[in-house]
Amino acid sequence: MKIAVLGGDGFVGWPTSLHLSAEGHEVHIVDNLSRRWIDTELGVQSLTPMDSIQERTRIWHKETGRRIRFHLIDLARDYDVLKAWLAEHRPDAIVHFAEQRAAPYSMKSDRHKNYTVNNNVNATHNLLNAMVEIGLDAHLVHLGTMGVYGYSSVGAAIPEGYLPVGVETLSGETATQEILYPANPGSIYHMTKCLDQLLFQFYAKNDGLRITDLHQGIVWGTHTRETRLHDQLINRFDYDGDYGTVLNRFLIQAAIGYPLTVHGTGGQTRAFIHIQDSVRCIELALKTAPQRGEKVKIFNQMTETHRVRDLAELVAGMTGGRVAYLPNPRKEAPENDLVVRNEQFLELGLNPTTLAEGLLAEVVDVARKYSYRVDRSRIPSVSAWTKDIASTIERDPEGKRLKSVS
Repeated sequence: MKIAVLGGDGFVGWPTSLHLSAEGHEVHIVDNLSRRWIDTELGVQSLTPMDSIQERTRIWHKETGRRIRFHLIDLARDYDVLKAWLAEHRPDAIVHFAEQRAAPYSMKSDRHKNYTVNNNVNATHNLLNAMVEIGLDAHLVHLGTMGVYGYSSVGAAIPEGYLPVGVETLSGETATQEILYPANPGSIYHMTKCLDQLLFQFYAKNDGLRITDLHQGIVWGTHTRETRLHDQLINRFDYDGDYGTVLNRFLIQAAIGYPLTVHGTGGQTRAFIHIQDSVRCIELALKTAPQRGEKVKIFNQMTETHRVRDLAELVAGMTGGRVAYLPNPRKEAPENDLVVRNEQFLELGLNPTTLAEGLLAEVVDVARKYSYRVDRSRIPSVSAWTKDIASTIERDPEGKRLKSVS
């Protein structure tokens, strides 16, 4: 297939692009490189050294003989350019990663909230609108988030996207209706993914677009089979308080002897998936496209759930580190349970990668190798959900005062 990977320079987009290319597909990366500009804005860098996208694709071609083409397009701003590109190349499938992905970054300030909404919602709608306008019958696979469900405990497993409900009719009988599982976003970022869901429902119903929405858990790890082929193909590794995902942050903190920072009680239960499984799930989703006129296909793209404090203790026990509990910058319940159904990917043949110590140790080894690139001042999480929380001055686990972000 000819596959357009929108946001293919990112944390999940890059290894996905390599994996699909290795499977024999013609891959085109479409990206505005905004994630690199955000690094500059925040004054941080990926723990792993990243070459330019042009150099990355050159190395891939040299190592494998396969070519990945790069196209610099801003989906949110350049609608006409996007539409013209789609009309010219007419991909068979589109993988949509082109959204600002960090909840803390989306809550930093009013400007960051506006940027996240404008970028994410416009990118998704511009894409859907352009596909309809040019009559492009491509399978769209979107990377969403488990966060659309929220993290409240209702005592039941979260289904894959849809919930059957009974509605009392005027005659007093009960009619069954299938609805999207009630959205409960916990940040502006998560809210944009909820809005994506509604856009997908409309365009699938109104225009017959074929859409798959993947509700993904927190991704951990850095290597995939393809990124191991050459040092310059390595994936990015975020560790800062805005973009670093919780398990990867624990692993780098352990690697450099920095206390593992747990915010609040650590009672938050989250869904997780290894980066290798993430790219495999996207491949499986591409192979099982819905037909025109079918409803949006929704998968829960996760393999296991863990409580944050349990993860911290696991990593601390493995590495000899210690755990430090800090005030929580997020507005969320201090404790929650999470039971998630993910039968669809298992039925399609996914063999889940779990939190084996060998893979955890591999990430620690990567962190230690590049530890000289760590800016320790960027590790603490200081982006707060409300001004009340932001006005609290925290201290990092080494006793240094953190600046207030109010």
